This record gives sequence, C-alpha cells and structure tokens, in this order.
Amino acid sequence: MKKKKKTSALEEYVKANRKGSREAEIENHGHPVCYNRVHVSKKVYNRKRDKADAGRYLPYLYHRAA
Repeated sequence: MKKKKKTSALEEYVKANRKGSREAEIENHGHPVCYNRVHVSKKVYNRKRDKADAGRYLPYLYHRAA
C-alpha cells in the first residue's frame, strides 16, 4: 500500500492559485498563452519567412506592366 505524500498548506495554496490563474487566462484569451516561446530575431536569415513576404507583395513594376 502506497503512503500519501504530505503537502503543506502553502503548496496547496500555490497549486490552487496557478490553476485559477490558468483558467482565467484561457477564459480571457480563448486558449492557453505560452510564455516560454523563444524570441526570434528578424535580422536572422529565414528563407521560409522571406518567401512568404515575397509572395505577399508584388513588385511595383509588375503592376504597371500588367
């Protein structure tokens, strides 16, 4: 038979507070918000993002010729 681990009142308070905070966050935003995402620098070469930007905006001369 396993013994239950004793938890202090402070640990229970912190756990309940985190759960409540997370539920409120989901209610406000509609989904969980990630705070651990790595910040990506715009100066770093990123082929995928560059190609997406190129397809979004056509050159000025192309509009004139067409």
